[in-house]
Amino acid sequence: MSKIIFCFCFFIALCVNALAQDKVEVIKMDALESLIHDTSEGIKVINFWATWCAPCIKELPHFEKVGKDYAKKGVEVILISLDFAEKKEKVEQFINRKSLTSKVLLLDEIDYNSWINKVDQRWSGAIPATLVVKGNSKHRKFVEKELQEGELRQLIDELVDQQ
Repeated sequence: MSKIIFCFCFFIALCVNALAQDKVEVIKMDALESLIHDTSEGIKVINFWATWCAPCIKELPHFEKVGKDYAKKGVEVILISLDFAEKKEKVEQFINRKSLTSKVLLLDEIDYNSWINKVDQRWSGAIPATLVVKGNSKHRKFVEKELQEGELRQLIDELVDQQ
């Protein structure tokens, strides 16, 4: 009986791990640029974070909540992990442990100085950092700090209200 329970638990662990594998796509800068400059309707909230960044982890629940609350207004939350690409499994385990439901992409670009200005000219490269872009306009907001939920909502509301 204990062998059956062990096998069942092992099978469940494999299934959970397989589900986690689908949660993170590794991308390069050209894919991120396409995402940032996408002109489709709606607002993209793009948060740059890492599993080793305590302020990043602290603010993730705000992004999850806001993503759910604003989904009907055409707001999409995208979490860009700046962990090393070879740490993808660690990022996937983190996503499972924190039950993140937002889209998570892992940026495979280790030369930060070659691409941070393409996200925003004012970005020093520190994280957490958040870019909010209204796709069908040139309106955008960039913040390089840990956000509280109210601050995040204010950033989004400013773009939702702009024509």
